[in-house]
Amino acid sequence: MTDTQTAPREPSTPLAEPIDQVVDAARDKKAGNLLVLDLRRANAFTDYFVICSGRSTRQVQAIAESIEARLKKIGRRPAHIEGAGTDWVLIDCFDCIIHVFTPKARDFYALERLWGNAERVAV
Repeated sequence: MTDTQTAPREPSTPLAEPIDQVVDAARDKKAGNLLVLDLRRANAFTDYFVICSGRSTRQVQAIAESIEARLKKIGRRPAHIEGAGTDWVLIDCFDCIIHVFTPKARDFYALERLWGNAERVAV
């Protein structure tokens, strides 16, 4: 392996199950454009972002509630939730932050571009 290559990540990292659960809960409510960003090498304040979209504020809320219920089911409680009933719900779990947007809000805030140096994780 050269200096510019990195070792593959182990699939059994501590966040693998919670992130998989978040993605599954979002998919259960038909979230679109799901994206996971690995921010550990980006010197960020969290390890992962999970970003997804709902077609309306009602769907955004349903996705967020589904994610919150799934996290509770696996014994993880968010530290903070912001934006209930709006175009953007943020669920802060310290080591991962989940963003659920309407398409318009997602385009406006453009987190994917803001964190363009982050590794995209296949979901």
